[in-house]
Amino acid sequence: MSRGAAAARPAFPPTRRWLGVVALALFVASLLWPLSQAADRYELWSLARYAVFALAIPPLVVLAAPWSRSEFVARLARRRARHRELRRSGGFVLLYAAVLIWWFTPTAADAVAGHGWLTVVEGLTLIPAGIALWLELLASPPLVPRVGPLLRSVLAAGAMWLVWIEAYVVGLSHADWYPRFHHTAGHGLSAAADQQIAAVVLWFVATAVFVPAIFANALSWLRSEEDPDGELYALMREERRRAWPSTGPT
Repeated sequence: MSRGAAAARPAFPPTRRWLGVVALALFVASLLWPLSQAADRYELWSLARYAVFALAIPPLVVLAAPWSRSEFVARLARRRARHRELRRSGGFVLLYAAVLIWWFTPTAADAVAGHGWLTVVEGLTLIPAGIALWLELLASPPLVPRVGPLLRSVLAAGAMWLVWIEAYVVGLSHADWYPRFHHTAGHGLSAAADQQIAAVVLWFVATAVFVPAIFANALSWLRSEEDPDGELYALMREERRRAWPSTGPT
């Protein structure tokens, strides 16, 4: 009886499940007062909520590894193992980038500020896109990344740079990046301070989230007993083979 119970236990530490609880708490807190009210008044809190949805919650969910042992998950894990291709991982990076950029635009931010229910839509699009990205960067049993640690570091760096660019756009903008937020002199933050602090927050959260993943994958690649360039060369050969149609024997 005890052996069967031990065999049914998950391979990952049970304490990791608490990361899922933290992710759920962050999502709920982002929708409730006072953060919801502050996000309607200041760019700082609006981008802080955006960072929670796009940057903080997805890796927590992936690290929590709350995946069930259902047949669907087993099939998904086998399918990911069969299709270990860079273009599939790159596709999820592009999907994440598209969703990230859309909700960063002034048009989307104005719509969210004017219609509170869109906050839920924002979260329910940013979070799944982020989870899809992080499943390509970290192991979440029984799901594993499609590519090796070197390419995972490159993909994580690309996603981080995208968020950095967004932070620079806000911080260095001479005009109001989000015109909907009105600032009154002598009351609260000025428009310049609001944008600059918001940029720092966005930059800091992206750095805190992606840099550990970049270095962890880079160290894993350097410590590998296999040839560190073998994976890259194998992927290049595979891409060349797909690019040239087979002509058959002449």
